[in-house]
Amino acid sequence: MLILPAIDLKQGACVRLTQGRFDAVTEYGHPFARLRSFSDAGAEWVHVVDLDGARAREPVQHDLIARLVAETRLRVQSGGGVRTREHVATLLNAGVARVVVGSMAVRDPAEVRSWTVEFGPERICVALDVRAADGDWEVAADGWAVGAGVRLADALAQFPSGSLAHILVTDISRDGALSGPNVDLMRMIRALRPDLRLQASGGVSQLYDLFALREAGASTAIVGRALYEGRFTLEAALAL
Repeated sequence: MLILPAIDLKQGACVRLTQGRFDAVTEYGHPFARLRSFSDAGAEWVHVVDLDGARAREPVQHDLIARLVAETRLRVQSGGGVRTREHVATLLNAGVARVVVGSMAVRDPAEVRSWTVEFGPERICVALDVRAADGDWEVAADGWAVGAGVRLADALAQFPSGSLAHILVTDISRDGALSGPNVDLMRMIRALRPDLRLQASGGVSQLYDLFALREAGASTAIVGRALYEGRFTLEAALAL
């Protein structure tokens, strides 16, 4: 299983939110220092999110992300506010290896499918951030600010086999909470879509959680606060 350490950017700083709340922010210093530490630990990829862009519904910190890409040997997966083909192209042209698309995947899935055709399925990752709702899972949009009114299973069905390679799923209630990942949710998604490479996000707090996600069928785990809080080292996670 691939481990992606996460850098969430807010006004140029490396931060973590708790359960997607912009009023529950913890700062963790300069993103370049974090990037170097991840590289020194042996990571191959890093997951970078433009939180300001997610709220603004358009990329805000593109210049900073481009500088991060230029600084590192790591492959960068990045998103936040990506709404148009031009946003995707700009990130890819800056050296981002894979662009994460969230809200547009539920608002206009046909448009996102056209991007996977144009740029290739390896260059696009669809992010579905979900909350429990009436015994089901509802996808959130616009920086997790609103419910999109779309069930998780229906959102997945908009991307038939062969149209997408990567899916990133976050249980918002677990994100930044160090409460353990939602392994049952990941098992459900793996059963629904065994054709997709599943990236699991939210809740990782100990090394055992990574074993559990791997057993649930996740191909990638995105880890943030647990690394910043010293729950385990990136070196230990990469050695699993």
